[in-house]
Amino acid sequence: MRIGYARVSLSSQDTKMQIDALKAAGCDHIYEEKMSGRIDDRPEFLKALAFAREGDEIVVYALSRLARSMKQLLATTDDLQRRGIGLRSLTEAIDTASGGPSGSLLLNLMAAINQFEVDCLRARTKAALAARGPGQRGGRPKVMTEPKIAMAKALLIEGKLPVHEVAREVGVGVSTLYRAIPQAKALAQAA
Repeated sequence: MRIGYARVSLSSQDTKMQIDALKAAGCDHIYEEKMSGRIDDRPEFLKALAFAREGDEIVVYALSRLARSMKQLLATTDDLQRRGIGLRSLTEAIDTASGGPSGSLLLNLMAAINQFEVDCLRARTKAALAARGPGQRGGRPKVMTEPKIAMAKALLIEGKLPVHEVAREVGVGVSTLYRAIPQAKALAQAA
């Protein structure tokens, strides 16, 4: 039996492409998860492992969907081999179910390459964070600058415009105005 496992890291991401590929590969059961691969105790992954029996095959779209570190991937593949369960990765064309040594060799090579990619990404992220000047923050710049806040407060206190018009005047949405000036509604009503 072929058991598919699809995973994305964020709940806002979609597993449709993976599931379509797993169905095309002939998977009888597919387990879907929206959780970081760094977490060992992923409920759907554990269900897939518990469901698999000797002679079955776990199929993933890519090795990165199965594990995020070489250590985690090798531990999983060792467990599968001990239990007589094959592993197949569609993207890397790895198939340990065939029993040949080339599948295991390719699996170890791809695991090492995946780990290298993860390590490089971490190093680049660390370097980019270190390159920032003191006191600099990441993310988008603030939309509500001090002059805009002062202007919005003055307009609100004046009381000639409703809150949504004040927000339009300073070039932001009403929710942004309320985040920058929590007392905006009270200021507008007091005028």
